[in-house]
Amino acid sequence: MSHPTPQTLAPTSVVDLLRTAVAGVVHAPEDEGYRLSATGFNLATVHRSAAVVVASSAADVAAAVRIAAENGLTVAVQATGHGAAPAPENSILVDTALLDGVSINRAERTATVEAGVRWQQVLDAAAPHGLAPLAGSAPGVGVVGYTLGGGLGPIARTHGFAADRVLRMEVVTADGQLRRVTPDDEPDLFWALLGGGAAFGIVTQMTFELLPIQTLDGGGLFYDIADAPAVLRRWRDWISAAPTSVSSSLAVVNFPPLPELPEPLRGRTAVHVRFAHVDDAEDAGALLAPLRAVATPVLDTVTEIVYPALGSIHADPTDPMPGMERSALLRELPDAALDALLAVAGPAGALPIALAEVRAMGGALGVPPETPNAVAGRDAAFTLFTVGVLVPPIADAVPGALETVVGAMAPWATGGALMNFAGGVDGPPAARVANAWTPAQRTRLAEIRAAYDPSGVFAPAARWAATAI
Repeated sequence: MSHPTPQTLAPTSVVDLLRTAVAGVVHAPEDEGYRLSATGFNLATVHRSAAVVVASSAADVAAAVRIAAENGLTVAVQATGHGAAPAPENSILVDTALLDGVSINRAERTATVEAGVRWQQVLDAAAPHGLAPLAGSAPGVGVVGYTLGGGLGPIARTHGFAADRVLRMEVVTADGQLRRVTPDDEPDLFWALLGGGAAFGIVTQMTFELLPIQTLDGGGLFYDIADAPAVLRRWRDWISAAPTSVSSSLAVVNFPPLPELPEPLRGRTAVHVRFAHVDDAEDAGALLAPLRAVATPVLDTVTEIVYPALGSIHADPTDPMPGMERSALLRELPDAALDALLAVAGPAGALPIALAEVRAMGGALGVPPETPNAVAGRDAAFTLFTVGVLVPPIADAVPGALETVVGAMAPWATGGALMNFAGGVDGPPAARVANAWTPAQRTRLAEIRAAYDPSGVFAPAARWAATAI
């Protein structure tokens, strides 16, 4: 494939070229709309691109990439801004939020979405047909970015990674061409994108399988932190023996003193056990009995819910905030690991973190899909995820606190991390993402990137795995 020879232009010239070539709005850094378009969910991600292209079509995306490549610039992409890589000054930021088309094919049980679609849109569109997507725990997250990173959702032990359900994509590659990508058309690109992320192109459309699910048992059990040692051990033993119809995670959460929170949680540290169950033939109450018996929950929200209410299980924040995340895949979770987690994440640790979570893997997550992809971490037993909020007066202490949590769990870690949870685009987070792949996978990713993006047009996203590709 041919690639343009770059020549560097002044930012104003690039903006002029973009405004001539695209139908959507183009913002220069001095424009009033630049900041609004460049601001996503994670307020800690600051974009400094030479321009923001608010794409109105796949053709706009292709034109922006082509102009960037021809003028020695890189390209970053943002839909919702939950996990976007920062766009540097020598880049063009492509905002795909307006590409929000959703189409449901009831006969084929598929959904086709554009680049800016959020999971809640698919949940709501699929439900009238008795169908459901493998959405994430936060339905405000963008479908495409979530899926390219693997996609570990609330019912993942039952139905696997979201990436494993993808059938085809339309992708703008570094040469500005819009390509149809399937297991048969551009098979290397199909493999690399699903699990390798946005370092290989911008996905403008994605089609994936839906499941015949209308309701499920879901919600949370919240325990006083004093019961944490017993709850953590019981949860570990319980989920290890649970059927694959059950998916669950456990988090030590420092709840802020906000009036909208339930009184038993307001301003307190608690243990939050998340529960999702999708088998009508099994009694959810019987499955939960061991957890409800180990200690009395201060709040129990588990009930039958309609599938579009999936987000209520984790009840993740919905308002934008400046956050930082770190993660690690775990081989096992012995008593010593639980004690170590509680020592740093509980009140005794006094660390400025919002939560430290352990999600159970296994089940369908460990089964490779019929069509292989680059999703990593399938052999892990658990994944650790910890979050801090970068606000005064704790902002400077948050990065070290998050690494303290990850470091405390290092004896039981694989050395890798799932892309969607790793946090950060360089340093230890990027190395953990790279380490989650096998050497053979890393080599193949490098070869595919060299073939499709030899000039590093998508370098901002590629820094997720800087040591690998």
